Amino acid sequence: MNAPHPNAQVRQQLYRDMDPLNLTPLWEVLHALVPRQPATPCAPACWQYDAVRPLLLRAGDAITAEEAVRRVLILENPKLRGQSAVTQSLYAGLQLIMPREVAPSHRHTQSALRFIVEGSGAYTAVDGERTTMRPGDFIITPSWTWHDHGNDTDAPVVWLDGLDIPMVRFFDAGFAENDSSTSQQVTRPEGTSLARFGHNMAPVRHESPYGATSPIFSYPYERSRETLEQLERSAPVDAWDGVKLRYTNPLTGGWPMPTIGTFMQKLPRGFTGQPWRQTDGAVYSVVEGEGEVTIASGDQEWRYRFGPRDHFVVPSWHTARLSSAAGCVLFSFSDRPVHQALGIHSEERLS
Repeated sequence: MNAPHPNAQVRQQLYRDMDPLNLTPLWEVLHALVPRQPATPCAPACWQYDAVRPLLLRAGDAITAEEAVRRVLILENPKLRGQSAVTQSLYAGLQLIMPREVAPSHRHTQSALRFIVEGSGAYTAVDGERTTMRPGDFIITPSWTWHDHGNDTDAPVVWLDGLDIPMVRFFDAGFAENDSSTSQQVTRPEGTSLARFGHNMAPVRHESPYGATSPIFSYPYERSRETLEQLERSAPVDAWDGVKLRYTNPLTGGWPMPTIGTFMQKLPRGFTGQPWRQTDGAVYSVVEGEGEVTIASGDQEWRYRFGPRDHFVVPSWHTARLSSAAGCVLFSFSDRPVHQALGIHSEERLS
């Protein structure tokens, strides 16, 4: 047996001597800090709505919306359990509001999106304006705006919450405040924001009401789906995405939220997509139809069949491929705006 190389003993003694001073050698960790390609700890996952929904309804019996503040089942990445994260930068959860309930008003620095999954007629209020929720609607809660939710119907309503909680936590920039009343006072008629900014026009003299976030906080599904159908009929179908559009801020043409990008896409009947990968991890919500996603990393492969209201996550730099025999519509969100703002976004479209 060979004796340890003398340099190894010298190094180990050096490490022991530097440790009390909170020093560590870069050369021992450089390969992990600056990898040859992205190496996320996240794993693909799929949440079947038929399995999740009974647990959501049980949560409705176990705790009130007022007690919980927000009655949500968090979609935790299987490799990030306990961190309330679906990717390293994003949070996702399914929120339930029962008939005649109000989720009390509060505000926080974290930006949030709501994507309506089940039920019609509940509302969310943002800084004095309410919007009625319908399946497929994309709704924004801008950073540091008062917001509450209510359900005046006779049926439960469920939506997907997407927030930048892990990202804000990384920057140690989280603040929150509870309102003095359960529901905020409505000061503007429903549809005011859409009327002012949602028709390729804007008031002549105005300031963006939510800073870098879109002045429209409700994007109705009816309009989004009509656009996708028209493009499917009249424009080329992309071999990787089908027909895919991103939501925009009408004042800038950029992303509707500074930290979260949102997308809607339609896979035509008989679509078999080409594989792709990107550095922004993405969360998908199945609006309608059925299909399959195949996700691969190295020698591992995951294959998920999905249907209406199912959810799945494609982690960073995992190769993904979508297909649908009958056709389907998918909503998704990711942290792409931050990647692009930092100049670190990468995407490969494979064949």
